[in-house]
Amino acid sequence: MNSLKADIAIIGGSLGGVAAALASLRAGYKVLLSEPSDWLGGQVSSQGVSALDEHKYIENFGATKSYYEFREAIRDYYENRYGIRVKNPGNGWVSGLCFEPQVAEQVLREKLEPYLQTKRLTILYKSKAISAEVKNLTVKSVRLKTPEDDTTVIASYFLDATDLGELLPLTGTAYVSGAEGQIQTGEAQAGEANSDEVQSFTYCFALEHCPGENHTLAKPTDYESNRNLQPYTLAHDGGRQYRMFEKGLKGELPFWTYRRIFDASQFNDSSCPNDLALINWPSNDFRFANLIDKPLSEQRKIQRQAKNLALGFLYWLQTECPRDEGGYGYPEFKLRKDLMGTRDGLSKMPYIRESRRLVALETIRADDILKSGQRARARHIANSVGIGWYNLDLHRANKSEEESVFQPTVPFQLPLGALIPQKSKNLLAACKNLGTTHLSNGAYRVHPVEWAIGEAAGNLASYCLRHKCYPFEVWQNPIETRSLQLQLLKQGVPLAWVSNVPLDHPLFQKAQVFALDRFSDKQATTLELDLNLLTT
Repeated sequence: MNSLKADIAIIGGSLGGVAAALASLRAGYKVLLSEPSDWLGGQVSSQGVSALDEHKYIENFGATKSYYEFREAIRDYYENRYGIRVKNPGNGWVSGLCFEPQVAEQVLREKLEPYLQTKRLTILYKSKAISAEVKNLTVKSVRLKTPEDDTTVIASYFLDATDLGELLPLTGTAYVSGAEGQIQTGEAQAGEANSDEVQSFTYCFALEHCPGENHTLAKPTDYESNRNLQPYTLAHDGGRQYRMFEKGLKGELPFWTYRRIFDASQFNDSSCPNDLALINWPSNDFRFANLIDKPLSEQRKIQRQAKNLALGFLYWLQTECPRDEGGYGYPEFKLRKDLMGTRDGLSKMPYIRESRRLVALETIRADDILKSGQRARARHIANSVGIGWYNLDLHRANKSEEESVFQPTVPFQLPLGALIPQKSKNLLAACKNLGTTHLSNGAYRVHPVEWAIGEAAGNLASYCLRHKCYPFEVWQNPIETRSLQLQLLKQGVPLAWVSNVPLDHPLFQKAQVFALDRFSDKQATTLELDLNLLTT
């Protein structure tokens, strides 16, 4: 058995895991990063969701400096490849930035490469945590199953950046899965507790539109039952009926351009003459079982079923989907296996929306962030370590007959205590496994928020190493909390919503500190700050 040491071990190469690694490496520490597949980036790459779930302010405010650098690196890639700079390579209408998933993997790998060269970073691919040693509420080591041999990782801090919160049960850390009851959270919309009520997960795939060609695949296993039970359809919640390339009767934009990740008309390159689209739709959401706390053999069975469901939706699109001009099926849709880097053409990993969730020092509730009245911001968080904004978006849960939830929220913050377990000294949540509820998770699971969670966790671990203290001590001490916040602000991490003072504004840090100290839970009606207040 091999043994490796690091200052900070990040288990899970999710988007949050990469952000945590970059933050820890910038702080000067030695980092080990493990990843179950051979692609880093989680939802943005190996899970195939390369149309970023963001908010309307994103181009100017509402994310960290390093997240903006990642976004611009995506645009740089297309400019370097095609000689033209475009804002949105795919022109998908769900997002302001849609692109091919392998591009994200390459960009993230290149960002980490300098640290690999200096040997301050070790990456273990195709590695999965299988056990942990814990003494006196301190994680001493984590054992990884790797392709060659088992590896024991020893570190001062361990960050759980796995999409299912896999370190939590291995370390005996308290967690919640599924839906809590209203009596537990006090949330107005919470029902009865149900640990099996977990959001559906999805195997995504990418298609090329090849007019005049026939790329129909063989009928997948269980096609008819999946088609009827799911069902396969271009309809969506609320009676919206989409058409493939034309607008629907109620003005619905075309299905094909929903998550289009390459708009060939923007590049005019003969080597790439056709459009590409990412398929991540309710019809390939797998809602009939969840993966949490299941034996490995059962997880594999569930994943096979989910893959058959996804391939069945592709077959339906090729053979039975109503055509805009009449008739059925689009056989000209070609499954682009190379874009996902897999033999079956499906994403390397399933897109996980809901993880085990940490029983944390602070828990984010849906009522804290849901839009109510005229308020412009969510409940004020004085110890904030990041910000985000997305709708309360919960896909249909396991075996549930209820439709998905999609409700407006207001811009929110990330509480320091949501990253910290109630009873652990050196374990932190670094992605969607932080202290949320089943409901609030639906807003904190998206790309820029997960990045902010990981970056905050990496900074917190680095701060504790430098100052020789524990995360819970930082949380308990307002002076330590402010010192950490100042470190984050210097890194270009916004902690409060002040939309008219972006990261490059000379008053950015001052405006942020003012907001942390002066904002309250009052019903503010604007996200902007009167800059005159900073001089009074």
